[in-house]
Amino acid sequence: MAATVQLLCLATSSGVPLYCRSKGESRQLPFSVIGSLNGVHMFGSNQDIFLTSTSTDNTKVCWRVFHDSITLIAMASEEDASDLYLSRLLDNVFSAMVLVIGLDDLVNLKNVERMKRELRACYKLIDSFLAASDWMGDLTQCVDCVVSPHTDILQEALDVFVAAAASESNFGCLMVMNKVVVATEKWWRLAAQEIMLLAWLVGSLAPSTSRDYPIYLPHGSPTVPHRLLTFQLVPGVEVCLLCGPTPTLQQVQTELVERFWSPLLEPLKTCLRVHQHSFSAGIPLHRSILGLLLVNREQNKNLFTLQPHTVEHSQQQGAAVPPERRRSILRLFYTLAVSSYFPADSSEDSSAPLHEEFHTSFTHSPAECYIAADDHKCYAIQTQQHQLFLIFTSDTPTFALRNIATKTINLLTKELPF
Repeated sequence: MAATVQLLCLATSSGVPLYCRSKGESRQLPFSVIGSLNGVHMFGSNQDIFLTSTSTDNTKVCWRVFHDSITLIAMASEEDASDLYLSRLLDNVFSAMVLVIGLDDLVNLKNVERMKRELRACYKLIDSFLAASDWMGDLTQCVDCVVSPHTDILQEALDVFVAAAASESNFGCLMVMNKVVVATEKWWRLAAQEIMLLAWLVGSLAPSTSRDYPIYLPHGSPTVPHRLLTFQLVPGVEVCLLCGPTPTLQQVQTELVERFWSPLLEPLKTCLRVHQHSFSAGIPLHRSILGLLLVNREQNKNLFTLQPHTVEHSQQQGAAVPPERRRSILRLFYTLAVSSYFPADSSEDSSAPLHEEFHTSFTHSPAECYIAADDHKCYAIQTQQHQLFLIFTSDTPTFALRNIATKTINLLTKELPF
């Protein structure tokens, strides 16, 4: 059976489907199946049973109800379809709906047909959460970043540009292929999920030289809209502003963009050259590393790459473990580590039991874990500020994993402003 993910959105009070989105070779679900999926959850609720997920032989199903108004159901046959992944998928999807159309209409659902039409504006963003991508923020709930060798120059330019364009807000960031390179201090003060959603929204929109897009902030301003202004500096690199009624799009485009950014053409192009690697290729990582995910737990940022070495070396490694397989491995390993071993963050949603208790005979909180499979090995290490998840070639000695991981996290946190 081909791997599929299907997502249903229903009006909680009536059970009427609002939309159905899917990934993979999946057919439209019959209304009887949709009714059964909603019915079993409603029956449980009426019996004071909190049903969050269940599994069949080849499919996992997860339910979430938001504000007693919207019910989301996810079904997945993929191997990495864990409770953690599906729960965060549903949370991201609902927040994406709030981001685009606001909370008021979702909570006060009166006209189902009108709501169906409004929700079409969310489809591309929702579909991006179902598709495999070069981002990890949907799972980590952190924003994907790129560390440029010209970070200081770009940060200074962004701060001056945002102050000139929208001095009353000072919310702005620079993105390369929808990963954040630099951002203003106030942008980083937004909720971690909001920063992640804004990056994914920009990535889901049709290419454009400039945009003026109304958005709501799911945590900070779910009922009052703001304007998201984006300007393409070079193909793949965009600067974004979050503001109120002023300034106008044309004002910023004609008076400020070229003035502040045209002198920085080469640093901007450098961002494009390093975006897949996520940081400078000059950092000497161990040659057995196939991919890595570095999470800054305090700042809610992560670096993710499936090409940790030069293109030639990465191509040689790809013959053994293709990039798609590495992405799946890394997502599975991250889910295993944060669900079973690493302690839950205090901000983690406590409404669903996503974290398993560690073995009762152990009184400590694990800081490292590893797995060894036929075609790869993985190692994770957690410090007070960072988490590092690594994929290794299968011939890497197991006894060497800890040493390599420790040296790698020390090297990355020392060499990178991250």
